[in-house]
Amino acid sequence: MIRALPWTTPLIALALAAPADAACCYFSAKNADILQPAQKVFLSYDPAEKIETFTVQPKFEGNALDFGMVIPTPAMPKLHEMPKEFFRHLAMYTILRKRESPYSKLLPLTYPPGILFGAPAPVAQGAKADAGGFGAPKLPPVRVLETGVVGTLDYKILEADRADALFDWLKEHKYQYSGDEATLDHYVKQKWFFTVMKIDTMAMKKNKDGTFAGEVTPTRFQFTSEKFIYPLKITQISVKDKTEALIYVQTSHKVDLPGDWTYQYTWIPMLQAATGCTPGGIQGGGEEWVKTLGARVPALLKRAQDLGFRFMPGQRPAPNGKGHIPTTMEWARKLTADDVKILKGDAPYSEKVPNVDEGFTEADMKDPKRAQAIVKVIQARLAKSQKERPFGYAVREAPEDEIKGLRNLAGHLQEGLFITKFRKFFCRDEMNEDLVIVPAREGDSEDTSEYQEVLPSSPP
Repeated sequence: MIRALPWTTPLIALALAAPADAACCYFSAKNADILQPAQKVFLSYDPAEKIETFTVQPKFEGNALDFGMVIPTPAMPKLHEMPKEFFRHLAMYTILRKRESPYSKLLPLTYPPGILFGAPAPVAQGAKADAGGFGAPKLPPVRVLETGVVGTLDYKILEADRADALFDWLKEHKYQYSGDEATLDHYVKQKWFFTVMKIDTMAMKKNKDGTFAGEVTPTRFQFTSEKFIYPLKITQISVKDKTEALIYVQTSHKVDLPGDWTYQYTWIPMLQAATGCTPGGIQGGGEEWVKTLGARVPALLKRAQDLGFRFMPGQRPAPNGKGHIPTTMEWARKLTADDVKILKGDAPYSEKVPNVDEGFTEADMKDPKRAQAIVKVIQARLAKSQKERPFGYAVREAPEDEIKGLRNLAGHLQEGLFITKFRKFFCRDEMNEDLVIVPAREGDSEDTSEYQEVLPSSPP
């Protein structure tokens, strides 16, 4: 029997941060349990061609022999296999940089070891048979439009006229859908399509107790859409209290979440707290963005206060009285030719802090005459670095093999497009509608500020 899992909010669980308990989705079936501790998603949208894509890689644990997912999309999708480590490399590339200045381990008085600065061609929707002509056969209420395999996954793309018929079809074909007809009806009325993906757990890692654990093939869905929308409502039936989502978005401009889900409630106070205490000023246009908003800032912060959101520098936002947590922007940048060079291995992943002690050892410093000359050389090197890079070098760290793996992102991350990365906890009462991704702006002002360096007020 295949258990059909409703499409869930995009979840990220990386080695860099342990997943929250709330990020798990629990599904129950006869003699079998399925746990989904994590899910990763990368979305993109071409507003000119009206083409949307999202890439997903769920992680599952449980004791079922096989199961499946039901994934709704506003148009018939095309499915493509993606590199297995796509999301791991994406996480490595979006690590925030920090500023460091060179220092000497040999001089008695040293500089501090670290200073923190502050689209593809359109996809045609499948043609539908004419059910209205004289003598034309009556179409079944649920139709299988396509069957195939992507990577290691079997899939079917369905079209349905009635929610009750779709519910019965899933049951008849041994998909134990854990949701209800009302949720399906939300998408049926909008004439969305449903992709059912079969997952064979025998190919996953087996635990000693006989349960399995593993991640399925990263799969990209591509389809036409009049607006940049993500199926959030169907997630509601799979979440007990709340779920944590880490969302990567690539499009022609910086984006935000709508209404009171905006990241501005945390971004503006973070910029304000870092202004004046970030050597060299905030990089990426953050201070300019605050100045652009000008007199609108107090009203924006007042709204955040009315919602019960309290910003504390250096801390993750806490929930308000309703349990709601504001969105945080985790990384944002308009990609340049230099970014593409890093992905291809033609430019360094991180700036390198000069080793001002190079060529000298502690033993050299034990000779008074030689030590005197060495001190002058090291001091000259420090002075040179201070003059050339008064605010330090932007650095980040990753294993060498991970850096080489960034080549798998080449072609997927594109020069001239904006990458925006969010973290958002969705409570059940925030999932009554699907999620629409909107341009990052306040009133008539567009937010183009970037965030790729740690600020003094940044959360851990």
